[in-house]
Amino acid sequence: MSEESIVKTKAGELYKAICQSEWNPTVTGVVIAFLSVMMMAWWRPWGAVGALRNWGDWIMYWLAGLLGTDAGIFAFYEEAPRSVFIDSGSIIGIGFIGGAFISACLGKDFAFRIPPYREMVKAIIAGILMGVGASLAGGCNVGGFYNAIGNLAANGFAMWLGLVFGVILGLKLLYLEMEHIEWGAGGAKTLSIPTGVLPYIGIAGVVVLLYVANVFSGNEDDDYIASLGGVIILAAALGYAMQRGRWCMVQGFREPHMTGDCTMAKSVMLSIVLVAVGAAILKYAVPMRAGGEAVLDPISYVRGTFGWGGVVGGFVFGLGAMFAGGCGSGTLWRVGEGQVKLMMVVPFFAVSTSIMTAWFRENDFEADGVLGSYVYLPDVMGYGPTLLLIIASMVIWYLVVTWNEETNKLIVPM
Repeated sequence: MSEESIVKTKAGELYKAICQSEWNPTVTGVVIAFLSVMMMAWWRPWGAVGALRNWGDWIMYWLAGLLGTDAGIFAFYEEAPRSVFIDSGSIIGIGFIGGAFISACLGKDFAFRIPPYREMVKAIIAGILMGVGASLAGGCNVGGFYNAIGNLAANGFAMWLGLVFGVILGLKLLYLEMEHIEWGAGGAKTLSIPTGVLPYIGIAGVVVLLYVANVFSGNEDDDYIASLGGVIILAAALGYAMQRGRWCMVQGFREPHMTGDCTMAKSVMLSIVLVAVGAAILKYAVPMRAGGEAVLDPISYVRGTFGWGGVVGGFVFGLGAMFAGGCGSGTLWRVGEGQVKLMMVVPFFAVSTSIMTAWFRENDFEADGVLGSYVYLPDVMGYGPTLLLIIASMVIWYLVVTWNEETNKLIVPM
């Protein structure tokens, strides 16, 4: 075989490994942790609900313009939200979906998958529940659990507790649905794009992404806008990695109680530990940027929901995620690969979290301690003990799910 043929073969193998094969869950979890710490160092911890809330604010602002702001919930929407093309949360969401879209196209996975009628109804219910739960908990599975614990905040543990029971109830309800509800099983279809075209669409997506990032970073008048170039690239990388690895946190809660498999759970717990170590490094000495601003403020992603708000919010969110078939981040990357059910979840998730958040802010519920307390764990026990607590919690979770994998004692019966 000629040297040229060897290079061509190796290039093809590399393309297949990066763009077509499903990534190992553990490797994916490590990649996501690395990108999460990079995002924290670059700008802020990432999340999914910030984008959805901004989009929901715009939907409500538009409706308020049509119906008036004199009474009811529309009174919260007199002023226009920050542009979806400027708001950092929205840019993360756009980049995340874009990265998943690129991954799906390069891997020839993209198609518009229309669900059965019953799944469309469940999408509406799921979106509302997820929006309400995320507002109560101070974030979705990312901001309220993954990045909350990763940012050394006690409220992440409160949402974690609620998520477990919400997912278990959701799984039980899905079993009851399968057994007793026959309506709405029809209507599913798939609208495919020729697979030979998809890689070229993916390449075009990469070009557009790089162009947009360059436009942002080239803004010399506003450092905030300039920083969005890095934000959208990192968000796209997160979306790409999650789609490529089929990485969904709710699966880490569901599968141990459904099939006993704990592969995703182990990946999530390892990823959280790595993020926590990265956050501790960034927050411990509070390194400063050139302009005098902290790289990562210690209070970042510490919410006043360490209490009933975090637990109930996690429960409601977990229940909604089971109906949706994806968590907050899982919803966005599935949108990027063409899942129409999750596209339907997005507007209802967006509007419900927008309304709930506006109501909470108007009444200062979080600031007044109605939902729980602000607890930054290093302030209570120091950085070392906090990391030991997080590691110990993940080890206990590991022992529980691996024990269950062998014994099936925690499987929810059909």
